[in-house]
Amino acid sequence: MLVKANNDSPASLSSNQIEQLQQVIHQYTPLQLAWASGYLAAKSESPQPQISAQPQANQNKAGKLTILYGSQTGNAKAVAQQVLANAESFGVNARSVNMADYKGKDLKNESHLMVVVSTNGEGEPPDDALALHEFLSSKRAPKLDKLEYSVLALGDSSYEFFCQTGKDFDQMLAKLGATQLNERSDCDLDYQQQVKEWQETVLKDVATKLSTNSADVVRLPIEQLSQSTESAFNKESPFTATILANQKITGRDSNKVVQHIEIDLADSGLTYQPGDSLGVWPVNDDALVATIISLQQLAADDVVDINCLETNLHNALKQQLEITKLNKATITAWAEVANNQQLNDLIADGEQLRAVINNCQLVDFIEKYPAKVTAQQLTSALAALTPRLYSISSSQADVEEEVHITVGLVEYQAENERRLGSASGFLIERLTEDDQVKVFIEHNNNFRLPASNDTPVIMIGPGTGVAPFRAFIQQRDADQAAGKNWMFFGDQTFTQDFLYQLEWQNYLKSGLLTRLDLAFSRDQANKVYVQDKLKAQGAEVFSWLEQGAHLYICGDMQRMAKDVEQALVEIISEYGNKSVAQAQDYLKQLRINKRYQKDVY
Repeated sequence: MLVKANNDSPASLSSNQIEQLQQVIHQYTPLQLAWASGYLAAKSESPQPQISAQPQANQNKAGKLTILYGSQTGNAKAVAQQVLANAESFGVNARSVNMADYKGKDLKNESHLMVVVSTNGEGEPPDDALALHEFLSSKRAPKLDKLEYSVLALGDSSYEFFCQTGKDFDQMLAKLGATQLNERSDCDLDYQQQVKEWQETVLKDVATKLSTNSADVVRLPIEQLSQSTESAFNKESPFTATILANQKITGRDSNKVVQHIEIDLADSGLTYQPGDSLGVWPVNDDALVATIISLQQLAADDVVDINCLETNLHNALKQQLEITKLNKATITAWAEVANNQQLNDLIADGEQLRAVINNCQLVDFIEKYPAKVTAQQLTSALAALTPRLYSISSSQADVEEEVHITVGLVEYQAENERRLGSASGFLIERLTEDDQVKVFIEHNNNFRLPASNDTPVIMIGPGTGVAPFRAFIQQRDADQAAGKNWMFFGDQTFTQDFLYQLEWQNYLKSGLLTRLDLAFSRDQANKVYVQDKLKAQGAEVFSWLEQGAHLYICGDMQRMAKDVEQALVEIISEYGNKSVAQAQDYLKQLRINKRYQKDVY
């Protein structure tokens, strides 16, 4: 930041004062500078109130706000950090705590609580929320009749159990006697505006009860505090990276298209660990955008307002709005103008609605349920474009200033028209070497290698689920880890779909990979899957678990992850001499202890 003197103004600073100011402001983060500017503005308007030299003591008398978060991939954590910063700007004594680090019995000592939690898999709590979730539903949970709370739930409406974990916490806290500060807010993938409104409403209420003397409080607009200061590049400010390589790694006759993509992170300062994801901001296909505009008989240069900024319709649909994924809000908004009873019936049928959301793109939806809309009505009905996350398939210990991802092309036929996924189509079919893509790192502390290099690991990753385990093995190789490594991989055929085949075979030959079990479903009359291979090696799998092995699953949530988990329950029950309930509890304890981790989608 550069400050210049303005000697024409009676309020200007002297050169010496400016030099002193420059020395001070370089110590501050952007967030602290925003706070300081608001504070100084308030002081200039009302010089009488003084901020106490010991604000902590005053705030302790008023009470405190605890912000609990449970986060699988980092979104809930980021929101909790925003809430904490804004709470402090309201003069509230607040703290933000990961649910994994919080003792459930301490809830009886809380007066005000804000819960930010995501939903994992099919209605499951994220790993770091498991223990608290279980505690609150147990007989050991205390009465909470003195607690006031509010819940922000993050989820994805394309799943059946949308925001289920947030709903669970809301219901459990209420059942224990706690009082809602504000109704629970259930957020879809496009959650930024809803988060802002929720925290603003709740914090205004909390501030009247917990803040220091209101005359001392500098309340900044929440928008000023929404940016993370952890990295120069993040979700809101992505890095424009260059594609180094984009290579198909399935065979010519494969039923699938899977690409290995290498991206240059030089000069970005971005760092990642095995288990993290790469966020990719896609750009929608020009031809698809043109088709949608033509269907609605609109013009590409029609002016529309997106978040109070004017742009043309083509640009909005190409770069700012979601046109390959539907959600309930879009369908509901469309129904309001379509006047179509069949569409109203669809909305009322949850199962049928989810089927449309998961298997229909906007262009096919508006063809089936036509409605005459203006350009503004069309764009207002659509969700904001969101980034796609890909499990990183490289370790920086091996590739340094690069990041690798493994991308499967999402494609299907709709009325003889070929439809592609937004990001996979963008990455695979429209980007080549030297093209640019906007990216950021999404850290995932719930999918990490063991702290000890001596700990054995079991990795289950069929198809593109193999991606993070390539990073795991690269890292263990770089660390010269002594722990055993066991990989289960599966796909359709050995000759066409064995992703990174030579690498795995070399790791097996070198001894870094202790075991490699393969399941190719279409190479024999009876289909064989990774869960079948697991059960065939059940005694050895259980032996590894008893020796302290960490267990990892990555891949398809709908079928593979369910089938693998069922196989694990059967293995633990049989070889651990346990009932099904005891085997399920054994697996749950592994998750709570971070020894069973999942990255499923």
